[in-house]
Amino acid sequence: MDAARKHYPISVEMYHIMAEHGAFAPDKRVELIDGEIIEMSPIGSRHARVVDLLNEFLVKHLSTDFIVRIQSPIIAGDSSEPQPDVSVLHRRNDFYREQHPLGRDVALVVEVSDSTVAFDRLRKIPKYAAAGIPETWLIDLESEHVEVHTVPKESAYGLVKIYLRGERAQSETIAEMTLSVDELLG
Repeated sequence: MDAARKHYPISVEMYHIMAEHGAFAPDKRVELIDGEIIEMSPIGSRHARVVDLLNEFLVKHLSTDFIVRIQSPIIAGDSSEPQPDVSVLHRRNDFYREQHPLGRDVALVVEVSDSTVAFDRLRKIPKYAAAGIPETWLIDLESEHVEVHTVPKESAYGLVKIYLRGERAQSETIAEMTLSVDELLG
């Protein structure tokens, strides 16, 4: 960013008002990170496959205490509304009708990354930690590993476990979530 230019970050509230008034084309995929509207990358077939596999697994294996959402917004502070690839939410009878889930409503999020690894690791994962989300998975398709981030701190996770091919990635938060890295990566 040019130091001579002013930057005017927007809030989640303003972002919602902009969306309600048609500021974003219906076919544009955007998310709000640190008060900045970011255009999301197109979804490739390998990325979509992993998201579909996770969705099927989670819906089949999780208890009825959870809701599984795919590429839907969560509120991660006053100036961030990311759209993780997968969110596992604590079940509410209204299914979050009046407001997107807050960090305290989220048990786990998953980001599937091919071309966005650095952005997800450096910009989105710190937002999830700051929002108090207990666990974040980063499935790195390029480096072929799964990172499980736990113990959220102010803007980072205190513990990161890396699972490689031939291993089973295990959630620290949700006992039912254990998956073969080979199966995830395909």
